[in-house]
Amino acid sequence: MEAFVVDPRKTTPEEMERGMRDMRLVFGINHTMPYTDEYNRLVQELFEGNIGPGSMVMPPLNCVCANMVKIGKNVMIMNNCLMMSRGGITIDDDVMIAANAQLISNNHDLHDHPLLLCKPVHICRNAWIGAGATILPGVTVGENAVVAAGAVVTKDVAPNTIVGGNPARFIKNVE
Repeated sequence: MEAFVVDPRKTTPEEMERGMRDMRLVFGINHTMPYTDEYNRLVQELFEGNIGPGSMVMPPLNCVCANMVKIGKNVMIMNNCLMMSRGGITIDDDVMIAANAQLISNNHDLHDHPLLLCKPVHICRNAWIGAGATILPGVTVGENAVVAAGAVVTKDVAPNTIVGGNPARFIKNVE
């Protein structure tokens, strides 16, 4: 998916209804006991079935534009994850995302603040996103990569590497 611009001032009634639907479903997820049929149904409905078997999203969750999120198999997303998904978020199989992580695929234009500048985020297979890490628009976290707790990732992370800091920098290769 390529970068694109969205002007929320031109939101259609259908887009407004989808946003309200997402808010209702997120509220339901955040107020339902995890590991129950009702909870699993709400998660499947929020992500429109785009969540693979064996994957779990722990509450609370905050997700905008959930239809733009694709979650693979055996993914664990811990508590208090923020997904700003207008630009698209893809999470491949076997990914671990720790508590308080932020996956942000859109940002506001510097000069026309309401405009959203959207670029996809891709978390590749077997990556691990540490607690409180922030992944910014347009970033790909490579296969088997580790993003340290609290890191702010502004550019792509190579496969089989560990990054940390603000902005995130290479720390070492994964052995």
